[in-house]
Order: sequence, then structure tokens, then C-alpha cells
Amino acid sequence: MKHYDIIVAGSGAGGVFIAYELTKRSNSASVLFIDKGASLEERLCPISCGKTDHCIKCRPCHIMNGYGGAGGLSDGKYNITTEFGGDLHKYIGQEKAMELMEYVDSVICDMGGAQAKLYSTADSDLKTKCLQNDLHLLQAKVRHLGTDRNLKILGNIYNFIKERVDILFRTEVTDVDKNKDGTFTLKTVPNGKIVDKGAEEIMSDDGVYTCSDLVLATGRSGSQWISEICDKFGIEQQRNRVDIGVRVELPAEVLESITDKVYESKIVYQTKKYGDLVRTFCMNPHGEVVSENTGGIVTVNGHSYASKEKLTENTNFALLVSNTFTEPFKDSNEYGASIASLSNMLGGGVLMQRFGDLEQGRRTSERRMLKCFTRPTLNATAGDLSLVIPKRQLDDIIEMIYALDKIAPGVANEDTLLYGVEVKFYNSKVCVDNDLMTVVPNMYAIGDGSGVTHSLSQASASGVYVARILADKYSK
Repeated sequence: MKHYDIIVAGSGAGGVFIAYELTKRSNSASVLFIDKGASLEERLCPISCGKTDHCIKCRPCHIMNGYGGAGGLSDGKYNITTEFGGDLHKYIGQEKAMELMEYVDSVICDMGGAQAKLYSTADSDLKTKCLQNDLHLLQAKVRHLGTDRNLKILGNIYNFIKERVDILFRTEVTDVDKNKDGTFTLKTVPNGKIVDKGAEEIMSDDGVYTCSDLVLATGRSGSQWISEICDKFGIEQQRNRVDIGVRVELPAEVLESITDKVYESKIVYQTKKYGDLVRTFCMNPHGEVVSENTGGIVTVNGHSYASKEKLTENTNFALLVSNTFTEPFKDSNEYGASIASLSNMLGGGVLMQRFGDLEQGRRTSERRMLKCFTRPTLNATAGDLSLVIPKRQLDDIIEMIYALDKIAPGVANEDTLLYGVEVKFYNSKVCVDNDLMTVVPNMYAIGDGSGVTHSLSQASASGVYVARILADKYSK
């Protein structure tokens, strides 16, 4: 058994910035990070390595787990805004939330991101054009790093923190107990072969660790684990939504009038047929469509790079329909997972369909793809998304595509490719106070795992916020 002052479960965006801030600020706390994923240099997806052309469902998925979390191998978009990306401002205040996100941006620049352009939707004629067509452009500043630069920055932060904090990768926390003296006991088991340098010096002989302060920072992939911990300790959770949709891929020229100005545009539309909200998400100019494994279910996402050598001829983005359920149904994530599993069942993973075929009510075949002018960047199975996505959500997506076509003609082209299913799982919102502490004294919940944040910027800012609280506690 080993004791630490602070243990952080998870080393995603929130955890990375807790480590950074505790390293930067003067304090005497002993700190351990435990993550079920791998270290940064070991986070190698077999698809990106060329070992396979389809997802083989690694456990845990290197895209979703490990140092840097789900944002580690993403294209590194930091949206500085409170209009979307979470509710951190509702806990710590609007001014403080923006201040911390600006601080995170300054750290990213210091760590190698200064050359990445900072875009803004403010004073953009795109906003006017959207409003004229019943679309709504949300305001934000966006720092786009690119997957390659994002990895370098995370590596630089790791080099900054590695002598100050202990980090144990490929290790799962199986149970947490609260002791009579107010400390916590964590039981762990290795998850795969632990090959990280220095791990033998960190590891407890019996896999048991104790701490005075515990931070839950497991990210989106740890939603089930956090729910189990909350249930065990009687911590209230508010059920959250799930977003279901597709990833759209088309020639980059179609959206250049938008991406050249604001890069990442969050555009929201309320459908006429159902009154549902549909939004664009994660726009990747000259990027590529990728698959990812969430709890054994293969879904779709998108990346883009800073390096010109890695640019493609296409741009991709997600169209997502928000789904929030009422009683008696409670598990929105289960609903999303069941839809995504249909895609896996029919296509062995991600399905792909031409927009023209979807409109004509016919399946996209390999023969039709040979005539398609848009060349796909992901090796997906040609098929029929109407057999997977419920009619209501599919109607919403089609209506949104035609709405976007009004501000960017060509979006509704018959050779526009739709990949499915893209699902954004949101953790149930853990009830925390203004210090992001649960009702259990000295147990904090931060980042996307808490359900309080839904973005890299806000998750990172929540880590900085709690780190400063803990640094003050251990500097006295």
C-alpha cells in the first residue's frame, strides 16, 4: 500500500492541466495519476500504423484512452467560449471560466502552440448570412492545433510534469473506499503489460493506494465507472443528453468560404418538421474521417493536421441531433450505443452512404462508389443509413443539409458522403459545488467525466481550477 496526498483518476485534458498547474505552483503535495490507457508514445491505433484497415476494437481503445484522453489524438480544437462546450461558468462564474480558458490557451502557446492560428466568429459576415437563412452561428475564439501539433504540445507538458508527479499507465481503478480517517483507498489492477519507465518504482506491491484528496477525471470513456462510484457514495447525478448523427465529407472547396474565416463553425438549426435542434460539430478542413472505439462500439469522428503534407482534398464535419429523454427512460447513452451497434452489425463498423442515394431511398453500393466524385478518406462499408438511424433524426439531418446548402452551395450534392453513426456520449452530470467537489469531502469531479464540461478548453480549465484549490491547501 502506498499513500499520496492527491490521486487523480484519469490523465485526459483535465488531468493534464491539474498536473501542469500543481507542477507550476508552489506546494508540497505528493501526486499520483492513474490511467487505464497508455502513455503518449504508446498510443498507437493499429489503423494509423497501417497494421489494419479497420477497427479491431483494442481494449482499451488508444484513440479514447491514455495520456491526453480522447482529446490527445484529436485534431486539437480549443474553443474559448461559454456558449457551448459545457457549463463550467455556471459553477465558477462567467468571468472566471473565460479567464481560465484564456490561461489554458496561453499555456498551449508556451508549450508549442503559438504558431497555430486563433480564429474568431466575432464580427463575421458569416453570422449575418446564417441569420438570413434561419441558421445560428455560435460565438467563440478557436485555436486549432492539428493532431500532429497537439501531440507535440502534450509531450512538452509531459516533460514539464514528469519529475514532479507520478503517473501510472495501463492501470484500472477497480474500487474506491472512504476510510474512517477521511482518506480514500483505491484498489487497482494492471490493464495489459506495463512497460512505462519508472513504473516499478511507483507501483504498490498489492495494487492498493491511499490518498487524502481524490479527483475523478476519467473523461468521456469513464462514464460508466464514474456512475458506479457516484452510486456507491450516494452522489446525485443528473441524466444528460446524447447526440446522434453522421459525419459529412465533401470537397474542401465547398466550405472554404466558412473554414478560411472561422475554421470551426458551430451552426445550430431548428428543424421545421419536428422542432429539433441540429448542429455542426468538429469541422476539419482538408482533414480525414476516422473511426473510434467507445466501450467496444465503433463510431466515427474526424481529424485534421497542421502539417501541409497530411492535408487531404476533403473537409469533414459532424451533424448531430440532440436527444434528451424524460421518465421513465433514463439511460441516454445506452440509446446512443444501441443505434451505433446497429451500424456495427450491418457494416462491421462504420457505414457510408452518398447523400444522393439516401435521398433516393437506395443503398450505396461499391458499384455506385466507383462513380462517386468525392473520394472517401475512411475505408468504411457502403450501405444504407436509413436502416440504422431512426427516421426522426435522419429527417432532421437531411433538412439541415439543405439549410447549409443555402450558405455553402454544394453541401447537398448527391456525392456528399455521410458516415454513421457518430455519437457523442455525455456523462451524467455529477452534482458538485462551486469548488467542483462532490458531497463526499475531498472528492472532486472535473472535465468531461463529470458532465460539467464537454470540450478541451473547459475540461482543461476545470483542471486548472481544482489544481489551484489543492495547491493552496498543500502550500500551508
